Amino acid sequence: MSSQTAPVSLADLQQPLRARLELVQQEVRRIVEADFGFITEVNSHLFQMQGKMFRPTLLLLADEATGAADPRATTLAAVIELIHLATLVHDDSVDHSVLRRGMPTINSLFSHQVSVIMGDYLYSRAVIELVRLDDLEPLRVLSRVTNEMTVGEMRQLLAHDPLQFSEEEYDLLIESKTASLLAGACEVGALRASPAERSALRGFGQAIGMAFQIVDDLLDYVGDASVTGKPSGSDLREHKVTLPLIAALPQMSEVDRREVTELLTSPEPTDAQIHRVIGAVADAGGLDYARERALRLAQQADQELDRLPPSPARDALRASITYVVERRR
Repeated sequence: MSSQTAPVSLADLQQPLRARLELVQQEVRRIVEADFGFITEVNSHLFQMQGKMFRPTLLLLADEATGAADPRATTLAAVIELIHLATLVHDDSVDHSVLRRGMPTINSLFSHQVSVIMGDYLYSRAVIELVRLDDLEPLRVLSRVTNEMTVGEMRQLLAHDPLQFSEEEYDLLIESKTASLLAGACEVGALRASPAERSALRGFGQAIGMAFQIVDDLLDYVGDASVTGKPSGSDLREHKVTLPLIAALPQMSEVDRREVTELLTSPEPTDAQIHRVIGAVADAGGLDYARERALRLAQQADQELDRLPPSPARDALRASITYVVERRR
């Protein structure tokens, strides 16, 4: 990884792309527009919950870093954002989440049925837009990505014994659920580049995507709820086993392991239980291990960028690695 140590915000990364990202946002709204009042109402709430456009940002930077100047980049970035939104809507429904980024989820505001159907609607609009481009290549990449993401969701549902969830299984889960879409965004941004550059950006997206998810899982243990938008320990509350706990378990005392077992078998873990398990994970080195893995993946992502020619966009992609590993939300 580069020696850059200055803090990097997403706003810093997006500043040179501000005009292009505004066009992406307009494109998203055009694609999902419907002559059906209820869908319009749900869309309105969805746009208020929308995230920070990180995936479209990576796609546009990949386009610029390869000098591809693909005229379809705005539409492709909008499609990536729609796929991401669809997965969030479905995830919230599967997890029975009440809040996302401090706002009521679609399933809590309307119903689980509406949430499932709305996620399907977003996916279908994305597919329609890809077909309209009349090019199989982006459709080929993104259909593979959405399939991987769906398999990842199923993999998570079938993980019946949290205490037996291995690091290898965790890697497979985050590769499919998170890294696949970031890799797809970077690859689709480089469809008109050379095979070597396209491969480099796919590898970059895969590595930065895995680092992104590990940092996200770390923030659930150490993040400030007022910053992250969700209470610390919410994964533990939902009985989700992530890398910090996986790494810590073999190093824990028998007493701490029993505490973990009690939490994971309790229908509604108490704040005190969650606090004790977070402390046990930290004491057993789980947080340090997860941080180190995120940094190793960041190094991989950085090395992939060496295969691209120097450019301001490549520098911005490098800066995005720093953003991912140092972010607080």
